[in-house]
Amino acid sequence: MLHLNEVTLRVSGHVLLEGATAAVNDGERIGIVGRNGAGKSTLLKAIMGELAFDGGSMSFPRGLSMGLLRQHAPEGEDSLIDIVLAADRERASLLEEAIHCKDPHRIAEIHTRLADIDSHGAPARAARILAGLGFDEAAQQRAISEFSGGWRMRVALASLLFSRPDLLLLDEPSNHLDLEATLWLEGYLKSYPGTLLMVSHDRRLLNAVAQRILHFEGKRLVLYSGNYDTFERTRRERQSRQAAMQAKQIAQRRHIESFIERFRYKASKARQAQSRVKMLERMEPIASVVDERTVSFDFPTPEPLSSPIISLQGASVGYGKKPVISGLDLRIDMDDRIALLGANGNGKSTFMRLLSSRLKPMEGRLVKPPKLKVGYFAQEQAEELDLKATPLQLIERLSPMSTETKLRAQLGRFGFGQARADISVSKLSGGERARLLFALMTRDAPQLILLDEPTNHLDVDSREALIQALNAYDGALVLVTHDPHLIELVADRLWIVNEGKVQPFDGDLDDYRQLLLEQRRLERSKRGGANGNDMAAEEPARQRKTDRQDAALGRAAVADIKKRVRTSEQRMEKLGKALEILEARLSDPEIYKGSPAKLSDLQRQHADIKQALERSEIQWLEAQALLEQETAS
Repeated sequence: MLHLNEVTLRVSGHVLLEGATAAVNDGERIGIVGRNGAGKSTLLKAIMGELAFDGGSMSFPRGLSMGLLRQHAPEGEDSLIDIVLAADRERASLLEEAIHCKDPHRIAEIHTRLADIDSHGAPARAARILAGLGFDEAAQQRAISEFSGGWRMRVALASLLFSRPDLLLLDEPSNHLDLEATLWLEGYLKSYPGTLLMVSHDRRLLNAVAQRILHFEGKRLVLYSGNYDTFERTRRERQSRQAAMQAKQIAQRRHIESFIERFRYKASKARQAQSRVKMLERMEPIASVVDERTVSFDFPTPEPLSSPIISLQGASVGYGKKPVISGLDLRIDMDDRIALLGANGNGKSTFMRLLSSRLKPMEGRLVKPPKLKVGYFAQEQAEELDLKATPLQLIERLSPMSTETKLRAQLGRFGFGQARADISVSKLSGGERARLLFALMTRDAPQLILLDEPTNHLDVDSREALIQALNAYDGALVLVTHDPHLIELVADRLWIVNEGKVQPFDGDLDDYRQLLLEQRRLERSKRGGANGNDMAAEEPARQRKTDRQDAALGRAAVADIKKRVRTSEQRMEKLGKALEILEARLSDPEIYKGSPAKLSDLQRQHADIKQALERSEIQWLEAQALLEQETAS
């Protein structure tokens, strides 16, 4: 479908690609990865035709439609639903022509084509996409001018998805999304009917969506089969083999060179020596493995404090006289790892500002030890950095009493050696500015770190380095992120921010994802399809409402049974593993030579777990039978 043949790509004299070749097949979903600054976004622009390749050629079928997610947000007074519908230019043009056309034959052609492209179902499809990206029915009717830049970018993404180009080009599509919208996008892209090229640093999105990975390697493009995890594993194995082959070749060369040196001037061995010289000349050197190590993160160890380090008692917080969140009765301990869930606009950042003391409680109390130090990371802080200053100057302003040696050591923890610490912030990349914020906020070894979308400008490797550093950190952590991979590997508690409340969530991220799916199904059933456009449009209104209610109740019942089945399976698996461990211990002859009390205790545990496992199996069988009955009916 798309072929890049020996292409060269330069930007401001800097070579990004040289002699690179790659082929994309029809219907494939390909993730594009590489270090920050490698040229991923530039490649998408070149494919789109906005930039010219400096060499080589690109070929694709005639009439292929392409769509690239733009970085400028739509503006004006049009409603969101109208902006998205206008993205299908053919439909909009046909509808406009149908209004003024007088030729009966042309009118028939127009309506035939409108039927072919499912023009009647377009409003419902546009509404579903907007709903998936976080816009409810009321918001879809509002003017785009009423929304902030981040929300407008969601409309730009919705417009592109609605237009359904043959080749969809996405550049960091989850950057302006919250976790809920990211989870929806993941499902949408997995079933996208066209071909997809996606630049992303979101590991989970790449794993869920990508069928192949296109990697920038040494100014070349290398395609790997499988998702991101498969790519990483395959690349490590290939590098390992390449390093072993190179080591073997080096040993062979040394052996040959040694023979030549020993017998070069010996008449009886001259011919063999000359033969080995030619052998060396013919031996193609195996390229060294280029280790693209990312910088490391290293959070300083804080002074321990007694828990709780923050206690909220009947607190509320907001702006002016209007509370955004109220009824807060929560505590944060020194060893907590908490991720905040909830759609954008529900108050997650407001809650973080309360914890960081940037906002004061409007009611109630926030209690914390006098010695508590808080490190706070927010993306807007990157925009407030003095672009003319150097990283060293910025940290000196914040810690005027510290020595230069100590401050340089702190910057070095986050990859700022002497050279990078002494250049102006304006010359730093987005990822480097994010790392600078980490260095600045942790300069005093805080006991509590608050991270509000910390990964937006970090590549995949840097995100992995951040995960390792956070897991090694000895203080408390509260995290807001749209990156599910970061949540799964770092957080051990989930709090939901919704409807003016912050409440612990009893479950993991998979349970939360299932909750979102069920909520959306129920919302769709209540709406009966976006804007009333569904397959039942011609039925009597009362009958449609009854059918939707019945369908919603049926789905809710099935969902509840499925949850019981899943819970029983998880319990059975856990009990089964515990039973295996106990049976292994009881099969050891040494256990019978020890304490009779310990043996009796193990035998009692074995009996209890076996009985619990039998009960779980019965519950699972009952739930499975109910599920089969419900789905059959």
